[in-house]
Amino acid sequence: MTASPAHATDDIGTIILDQADRLFRQHVSAALLASAERGEFPCPLWDAIDTAGLPLALVPDAQGGAGLKPAHALGLIRRAAYHTIPLPLGETIIAAALWAEASGAALKGSASLAPTNASEGLSIARVASGYRLAGRAARIPWARQVNNVLVFARDDKGAGFLVLAPRGTGNCEERRNLANEPRDPLVFDATPIAADAVRPAPEGFADGLLPHGALLRSVQMAGAMERSLDHALAYANERRQFGRPIAKFQAIQHMLAGAAGQYAAASAAADLAGEAYGSPAFPLAVAIAKARTGEAAGQVAAICHQVHAAMGFTQEHPLHFATRRLWSWRDEFGNEAFWQERIGRLVASRGGEALWQTVVGI
Repeated sequence: MTASPAHATDDIGTIILDQADRLFRQHVSAALLASAERGEFPCPLWDAIDTAGLPLALVPDAQGGAGLKPAHALGLIRRAAYHTIPLPLGETIIAAALWAEASGAALKGSASLAPTNASEGLSIARVASGYRLAGRAARIPWARQVNNVLVFARDDKGAGFLVLAPRGTGNCEERRNLANEPRDPLVFDATPIAADAVRPAPEGFADGLLPHGALLRSVQMAGAMERSLDHALAYANERRQFGRPIAKFQAIQHMLAGAAGQYAAASAAADLAGEAYGSPAFPLAVAIAKARTGEAAGQVAAICHQVHAAMGFTQEHPLHFATRRLWSWRDEFGNEAFWQERIGRLVASRGGEALWQTVVGI
């Protein structure tokens, strides 16, 4: 019996996830993470990831990508976050998929997303030689190091465009987040943009790139929470107090159970948003996911550090590589308050009679 196309895709997705997990385990070390925090871009790791075709996971195979389902591609991003890889793999996967949808061509090299929504000040104008881009985009992941930055801009008629800004386009200001990941503002001052680097935005971009970035961070936080819990569970079973592992104490068990509950709820919300990717339910699903994972991230990080006590705050213990990312990612591409307000507006705009159908229709 031959496998159906759906089953074949599932099998390929599972194989790629397994291979990626082995690749991450092989390459990611304390020394690599420490060098990345000093500002060094881990080129050998990126070359290995690129050679494996992971950045094009969400690009259709007809356009040179792996053609994975969103669930598998987002699972790949989640595993990368679990291993705390200091690279813009998730940003590249999303940017490459969006650009392929808009232009029909796959990206080459690394890429990032500008976390601006449709109402923020990036404007684009057509000129004889191509386009001119103006405005400021703040906190772009790895802007100074990636090959391209995907930005959303509007023209004077309100039409939306996706713009691919190559490295060196605009003025870059070097900044970092709490996890020492590059978060660089880019300033465009009537910056020239080639005509083939601008495409009309597909439908569903009322909020620009913000929802896609929020989905990315939700999935990544689920992976980092899983890693934090694994660290806490391992430490609780190894650390002995009064002649037995601290995992045997009811107070510790209660704390870990609380963290596991938060992680499970956040993971389910992130998975739901992934399933809604590309559908009309996506705006509400991603708002719920980012709000829920952000809330859970703070609580899981706090509990895991409590379990580790002073040990968890040392540079030598790897817990901080996951928790500092959690604290940083929860505020990127909109924090909990931003997305909770968005949930309220989306639900209210549909009226009270549509509430139940809105909830069950995600």
